[in-house]
Amino acid sequence: MADNSSVLSVSIVTPDGRVYEHESSFLVVTTKLGQLGILPNHVPIITSLEVDEVRVKHGDSEDKIAVNGGFLEFSNNTATIVADSAERQDDIDVARAESARQRAEASIQKAQAAHDADTLARAQVALRRAVNRINVAKH
Repeated sequence: MADNSSVLSVSIVTPDGRVYEHESSFLVVTTKLGQLGILPNHVPIITSLEVDEVRVKHGDSEDKIAVNGGFLEFSNNTATIVADSAERQDDIDVARAESARQRAEASIQKAQAAHDADTLARAQVALRRAVNRINVAKH
């Protein structure tokens, strides 16, 4: 194992269990305030995450994980992401994500026509999640 002060331990967990675990040299997440890059020995932080991709760099490669909300806790070179749901790039079923996008867009149109704010808000979140999965899978 590498010197502990130059490596991050990154773990992503969901209610269904651990989705990702790897050592990393650099981590990028999107918080409610914008993108955050974390290098080894970063100050401890706890922050909420947006629906977006998480990028984990290790060596010459980079893993991408579609994360749908949650939070990040970082301390002692250990990053733990607790997400509502998450999928590794290679595990994303693009056809299923595309179908979810289409269903969400249809729900948005119906909710707007019916002036149903609650349904509209839920459909907009579903659309963001589907688009995030599609973007992560295609990059």
